[in-house]
Amino acid sequence: MAEPAALEWSTDNCTIERTLEVIGDRWSLLVLREVFAGIRRFDQLTVRTTIPRQMLTDRLEQLVADGLLRREPYQEPGKRRRHEYRLTDKGIDLYPVLLALQQWGGTYLADPEGSPVEFVHRDCGEPVDLVLRCRAGHDVTDNRRVVGRMGPAARRRTTT
Repeated sequence: MAEPAALEWSTDNCTIERTLEVIGDRWSLLVLREVFAGIRRFDQLTVRTTIPRQMLTDRLEQLVADGLLRREPYQEPGKRRRHEYRLTDKGIDLYPVLLALQQWGGTYLADPEGSPVEFVHRDCGEPVDLVLRCRAGHDVTDNRRVVGRMGPAARRRTTT
């Protein structure tokens, strides 16, 4: 059996791997899920996610450092100044990733009644579907019709 051609290429600069370094743990994705849902304050996040407080602090700091969230100050009357967390443009661009996870989970892991959350188009109220489309405008309805190829930053693997 011949070895796959992909073995000739390095994965040192893989963008999937780099993305997982930023959002690849459960807690980061759950924090992002909540911020997308409008839960932005630390105490609210602890209730919704059950993340231990120190872990939540660490994740929020990392998501801010990675540029996915920004801190916005607020102060309720008679209380000390605090911060809430808002998505940056970089963070908002992850929305399709969360929708893909929700769609896959809805297909394979949902309760018999269905998924507890449905994502809809804000303007018309209809459910949103993720669609794969090539740059020539063809909808790709069979995931097996997608194949990877070496991109402009591909590097040959060096053997040691």
